[in-house]
Amino acid sequence: MHSILIVAGKEFHDGLRNRWVLAITVVFALLAVGLAYFGSAASGFVGVTSLATTLVSLASLAVFLIPLIALLLAYDTVVGERERGTLDLLLSYPLSRSQLLTGKLLGHGLILAVSTAVGFGSAGVLVTLVARESANLQLLFSFAYFILSATLLGLAFVAIAHLISVTVDEKSRAAGAALVVWFLFVLVFDLLLLGGLVATGGAVGKSVFPYLLLLNPTDVFRLANLGGFEPVKTYAGLASIVVEGTFTPARLLLVLGLWVAVPFGLALWRFQGREL
Repeated sequence: MHSILIVAGKEFHDGLRNRWVLAITVVFALLAVGLAYFGSAASGFVGVTSLATTLVSLASLAVFLIPLIALLLAYDTVVGERERGTLDLLLSYPLSRSQLLTGKLLGHGLILAVSTAVGFGSAGVLVTLVARESANLQLLFSFAYFILSATLLGLAFVAIAHLISVTVDEKSRAAGAALVVWFLFVLVFDLLLLGGLVATGGAVGKSVFPYLLLLNPTDVFRLANLGGFEPVKTYAGLASIVVEGTFTPARLLLVLGLWVAVPFGLALWRFQGREL
């Protein structure tokens, strides 16, 4: 465990030194404040909107941004070390391959967690103060849940990036594979589902459609934040998809946790059995 924490600390400090933490935090904060101010421009109103409206806008756009940042952060985790010739040096220390990969996952997860909490959290506090909203514990809990689920979403794509990094032989191929993964999960998957729904004339009804969404971590994140809490449901069209009592916030967090565990388990298995 001590070795894992050392590797995780090194990854986090590398993130600080390379300005990854600062850059992601600033992007998240600007995104949140920008959406809060201009989110209602389409309806003819410009100004700070409510936290619930901001949360819906953030949940809709975070599914594009967070997976991309997570993939860019971790796609060269192993293949990059190999190309730089530092992987053999790392493994010459009293450090197993599983400890190395687990430490890197924790380090990348810490970067995303700190950036998400500080970036979105500070913007959420600012919006609440400027909008002069009355205290609403459930809404504040929804925002805290959003930050937690956003971190898990990022961690899921970090785990997928690790799987890519231990599978390919060149850093350029890893970058290409990461972009393909982003397109598949963020853009293509929902189009295929929608196409299937239309092609079958609605045969894939409400009883099946929500479960198919669980096959995509971005849809799990969207469902969790747009359909999980009453203050946000009012503003979210996806509320009608959520089966009452089936996709509770806790269960959706568990599904996101599985999206972290399964790809990372495959990455560990692949890394353990691969010749370097």
